[in-house]
Amino acid sequence: MGRALVSLVDTSVWIEVFKRPSRLRLTDILDLEEVATCLPVLQEALQGFRQEDAFRKAREAMLALPIVESPLHLDVVGEAVALYRAGRRTGLMIRSSVDCLIAACALRHDLTVLHHDRDFEVLAKISPLRVRNALA
Repeated sequence: MGRALVSLVDTSVWIEVFKRPSRLRLTDILDLEEVATCLPVLQEALQGFRQEDAFRKAREAMLALPIVESPLHLDVVGEAVALYRAGRRTGLMIRSSVDCLIAACALRHDLTVLHHDRDFEVLAKISPLRVRNALA
């Protein structure tokens, strides 16, 4: 049996991992057995590939990870909306509503978001979200 899930890796990190040359090796930061993903991250990460072979390899690797909140339910979306609105009420700008959805998935499963995206730092200020910047 594998380890408990600990981290939800954001798209911003997958972009760094899949870049050539890569600035980041995910296995240098965490154990892949502790990593999860969610459908919004899959969409964001995979839609950026131009080369079909690279797309297929990345898709296979990402689909091998546990996927939380699949399928997405209305309550997850409601929690994402609440996060976005909480940021706006406090005067903090969240640039991506998709990041709110990713944060909601992480919160529902008590996962730390491994990221390289300032939205998650803002989301951590207005919620109990745990975050870790992969390149800091």
